[in-house]
Amino acid sequence: MTFNPKALIDKNPMTGLQYATIFVCFLMNMLDGMDVLVISYTAPAIAKDWDISPAALGTVFSSGLFGMTLGTLFLAPFADKIGRKSIILISGIIMGVCIYLTSYSTSITHLLIYRFISGLGIGSMLASTASLASEYTPNKTRDFWVSFVISGYPVGAVLSGLVAARVIPNDGWQHMFRIAGIASMFSVPLILFFLSESIDFYLRAQPTNALEKLNKILVKMNIQPIEALPIVEKLKSKLPVDQLLKSDFRKPTIQLWAALFMAFAALYFLTSWIPKLAKDAGLSMELAIYAGTIFNLGAFFGIITQGYFSSKYGLKKTLGVILVLTGVLMASFGLFVGSDIVLLIFALLGFGIQGGFVGLYALSARLYPTEFRTTGVGWAMGAGRLGGIVGPTLAGFLIAAGLGIATNFLIFALPAALAGIITSRIDSKEIS
Repeated sequence: MTFNPKALIDKNPMTGLQYATIFVCFLMNMLDGMDVLVISYTAPAIAKDWDISPAALGTVFSSGLFGMTLGTLFLAPFADKIGRKSIILISGIIMGVCIYLTSYSTSITHLLIYRFISGLGIGSMLASTASLASEYTPNKTRDFWVSFVISGYPVGAVLSGLVAARVIPNDGWQHMFRIAGIASMFSVPLILFFLSESIDFYLRAQPTNALEKLNKILVKMNIQPIEALPIVEKLKSKLPVDQLLKSDFRKPTIQLWAALFMAFAALYFLTSWIPKLAKDAGLSMELAIYAGTIFNLGAFFGIITQGYFSSKYGLKKTLGVILVLTGVLMASFGLFVGSDIVLLIFALLGFGIQGGFVGLYALSARLYPTEFRTTGVGWAMGAGRLGGIVGPTLAGFLIAAGLGIATNFLIFALPAALAGIITSRIDSKEIS
């Protein structure tokens, strides 16, 4: 009889090992959110200390985003060859060391280098944790748990913002990078001792001592150990990117990439310009600063809610509805300009756009088999991050051209709604 770990995970109750894996993945995404946003929180203080222009800092933001894109495209796929846990460990070390070293930067060049390298770790972290969470959770609740793991990202963004508000004025921007770097490095022992490698990885990649390591995991999950590893046909390509565009996967892959490109364009338009957009919408400077926190709080609840409804009604339908409704809300944003209700609208936008795009991570984790799952998730995120580059850049041109806030929101409502329509039509039997 063929050993089928998925069937056993689906049938048996969750164990402490599975919950520990989910917790560590959630924590790593919290650190991810902190490490991404720390440069945004420290940027005003750096600009003041060094007397540099916003344009110069813009290159630093782009450097980090470029590193994240390359991390998702080229570092994350190695998880399919050397293991999810190994890549998460490598990513955590890269993030911790580079972010700590950023505190010693004395020039834009230093910032560019450190943000780029830390971006490699940040980018590969999200793809790897999403894949691992999907492999350790039952089919019925998998979409919820994957979304829960990714929801650590906005939680980290909110908490780091609260810490930055106290640390930077009192101790300087350098201290904030040290705190973020040390926090990331403290995660390394947690990964080593509490994170379990993927069962599917041991079964299919079969690294050294795979059977012994696999059986230790099975015993902890109350599953009978196996006597021998199955015979598997290994992929010929060293990094199986080509598998994403073969036969059954070509159409859904292109659809997923298009949906993520659109969703990221709308998301990064909002996240990059929230303080300015909030100020232009009539909020006081103090309330405008809190708009980003409100947006990320809404995101956390949106991600959890989306995960629940996706498990109940299916991913495609849930994400399609959420993203289309978000587009409608963005299109009607002009109706609320000038009133304090704008803060509520920002919370709802965080709820919708983040809930929707995180659901696409869960969708990509379902779409691809374990042999190249992290590759599939990583390349899907890479396609999305290209949208993340285009969105804020286009918004910058539109704002500079004098287009009003309502018009900008109307323009970016289109990719949000299109992401929902494309998602609802993704052609795959693996996704409900």
